[in-house]
Amino acid sequence: MQRFDEHAAERVLPKVLSMLAEGKVVALCSDAGTPLVSDPGYRLVIAAHEQGSAVYPLPGASAVLAALVLAGLPTDRFLFAGFLPHKGGPRETALAEVRDVPGSLVFFEGPSRLQASLASMATVLGDRPAAVTRELTKIHETCVRGTLSQLAADPALAEVKGEIVIVVGPPLPAAKAQAESADELLAEALTRLSPGEAATEVAQALKLPRKTVYARLLAMKSAS
Repeated sequence: MQRFDEHAAERVLPKVLSMLAEGKVVALCSDAGTPLVSDPGYRLVIAAHEQGSAVYPLPGASAVLAALVLAGLPTDRFLFAGFLPHKGGPRETALAEVRDVPGSLVFFEGPSRLQASLASMATVLGDRPAAVTRELTKIHETCVRGTLSQLAADPALAEVKGEIVIVVGPPLPAAKAQAESADELLAEALTRLSPGEAATEVAQALKLPRKTVYARLLAMKSAS
């Protein structure tokens, strides 16, 4: 057995590729979720493809799909967005980038950042229905459903431990229309004001939190 994580991958990768080149069979296994999903194993798969070695998936339990099934939210379209940045500003910028995705959003999160992330989601995405799932397919599996603001304020979620998957429902029709209005107003305001002043003006016009509008502005700039 060889350890293959972020620290050992560079050292172990040549050995594994050499074994594959010799015709040996190598299995990439994980005891902490599906290999290659937020996992360094993707480096091995890329390298194996590049040297012409065959790769075969053997699917097992997946936290992403298990969360979607358990959450009771639309699953006809979804985006797996992985882990969000730890700090508030970058986190809200990342959320603004996926705000208009026409499907459910799936995030991984750690217990210590759960409530901060839920609060950021409520601010940037709007108060959508969501579910916080924990320890999926294990003995202590739980699922708490509600709106993002309700979940962010739930004191019980401040005490959770283990591996967490958050599922957020698609944009609400009213929120989508409001976001489109914000984009139009921001585009016009930026022709005559600084970014900070434009965000303030549009936030006041639409009666939205300034940080929500500013996160929207940053997403527009990154997309242009």
